[in-house]
Amino acid sequence: MPLGETAGLHAGCEVAAADRPPLPLIGPRLLGRVLDAMGKPYDGLGLLPTARAEKGSARPPHPMRRQRIHDAFATGVRAIDSFIPFGRGQRLGLFAGSGVGKSTLMGMIARGAEADVVVIGLVGERGREVREFIEKDLGPEGLARSVVVVATSDTPAPLRLRAAFTATSIAEAYRDEGKNVLLLMDSVTRFAMAQREIGLAVGEPPATRGYTPSVFAMLPRLLERSGAGENGSITALYTVLVEGDDMNEPVADAVRGILDGHIVLSRALAHANHYPAIDVLESISRLNRDVCTPEEIDTVARAREHLAIFRRNEDLVTIGAYQKGTNASLDRAVSLHEPLKGFLRQGVHEHVPRETSFGLLKKIVS
Repeated sequence: MPLGETAGLHAGCEVAAADRPPLPLIGPRLLGRVLDAMGKPYDGLGLLPTARAEKGSARPPHPMRRQRIHDAFATGVRAIDSFIPFGRGQRLGLFAGSGVGKSTLMGMIARGAEADVVVIGLVGERGREVREFIEKDLGPEGLARSVVVVATSDTPAPLRLRAAFTATSIAEAYRDEGKNVLLLMDSVTRFAMAQREIGLAVGEPPATRGYTPSVFAMLPRLLERSGAGENGSITALYTVLVEGDDMNEPVADAVRGILDGHIVLSRALAHANHYPAIDVLESISRLNRDVCTPEEIDTVARAREHLAIFRRNEDLVTIGAYQKGTNASLDRAVSLHEPLKGFLRQGVHEHVPRETSFGLLKKIVS
């Protein structure tokens, strides 16, 4: 399948086989650069030195040689660091519909996370949003320690597919140097759509919602390559663009089963001007007991309980049908709802250390 425009091609054209293009050489010169799906400069700032990828670099780390995850990874976002804590080398999904604040949250994490290097893959992104994300959401301070790989929605499907693997290969090269890498990919859904387009073109039978079997075989090949290695680690956040806000659509369901946790963005919270619009009751980190102390786990459990009690009885409270003093647990949940809601809200350029987040949450619930 073509990797570019086919205008001018015709029967009888001479064809020459070419080797896979080399990736740019990993190092300080690569930081702050924007690359295309093939790893070539996309920002007009000049050429980069290149190096051939080593054989076997495209394979996930051996399961028995992966480091176990036991260190917390601070993102600077209160709701994530406390309720959905990242571990260094953990892989999470960010599930949301369109226009709920995925790009803004990714920019907050890229600027505030405690990573040595940030690798960002924009797969199937609108052309208008690429520069907007880099200059507005990521900002100069975020770009200075980042490498961005871009394949816009108008590029052929094989290029959109390759952009995800190129971003992952660059993150792997930094991990092999012992770096603490943050990999942000937006989005796995468009990666799956590119593979669906290829599968249908080569005659695969459509399965669930038109996705071909190769899509579900390709997802673990991409997602398993991140995570903790023998030396460094890749902490990865993959966005999933859920169709019609259906959290159980095929790609979302498959990705949720592979990753180590999920963050759900709620359209209802976004409509209520609650940003970041993270629904902490629907979100979960599978490694919270490995990266948090017993005291931190207890604090978050109490906060979750208060939020859940309020949500179950919100209609009664809103219409005034609940009499204060009838239920002590609900009284407590009602009194703590506004402070907890304020805790979960955060300004776009606000960065909060992890210890500060837990200290504030403990003060609220106790």
